[in-house]
Amino acid sequence: MMLKNKVAIVTGAASGIGRAIADLFVSEGAKVIYSDIHKNLTGFKTSAKKAIYVPCDVSNQAEVKALVAKAKEIYKGLDIMVNNAGVGGSGGILEVSADDFDRTLKINLYGVFYGTQIAAQTMKAAKTKGNIINISSILGTVGMEQSLAYCTSKGGVEQLTRAAALDLATLGIRVNAIAPAFIKTKMTEGILHDKKFNQMIVNNTPLGYVGEPKDIANAALYLASDKAKYITGSTLRVDGGWTIH
Repeated sequence: MMLKNKVAIVTGAASGIGRAIADLFVSEGAKVIYSDIHKNLTGFKTSAKKAIYVPCDVSNQAEVKALVAKAKEIYKGLDIMVNNAGVGGSGGILEVSADDFDRTLKINLYGVFYGTQIAAQTMKAAKTKGNIINISSILGTVGMEQSLAYCTSKGGVEQLTRAAALDLATLGIRVNAIAPAFIKTKMTEGILHDKKFNQMIVNNTPLGYVGEPKDIANAALYLASDKAKYITGSTLRVDGGWTIH
């Protein structure tokens, strides 16, 4: 098992990419706190010795502190923090509202900042050589029309990852990001059902198909494991080749 007895937190774990990551971590021996904004996670069933569910709004710093404290309380530490929680966002520069822009950044960027900082502070205090994985997007690298707030937030995630990796390297704490392309999740099911949009994605993906949550989970497992012990400050693009154009 690649993560035997490691303690991990995965935010945005109610479904999609987060759920796939958390489930895979459990199967690889980790003790996992599944977290999401919902007060109760429908259908969540697992052994309390291996995993629990803790609600958290990642845009609220106090709630993120409480989430990380729960890992210390129950599992006596924290080895892996996966900042996955996020929202989509639409609207271009001419029409996106300040409120929508602010909401997207509060969740997608500030949420990652809170998770990274608080996890790192906890790891430092315990002298844990842990690692932090932030979920970005191909839209943190390339632009897309009518996606101003989302692109901005994900670009920020990648720069935050690089800067934090430099700050934490001497402590032995690794910080990396994963940048998925469009993945089959609840967040994307609406646009993926649009035949024209779906075909656009396929046409722009050299491998010729849309990815699945397990593709991102496998990447997260690699980065969380000792197999990636010499990798920090990197963004792993799991995008079927989208960004090599």
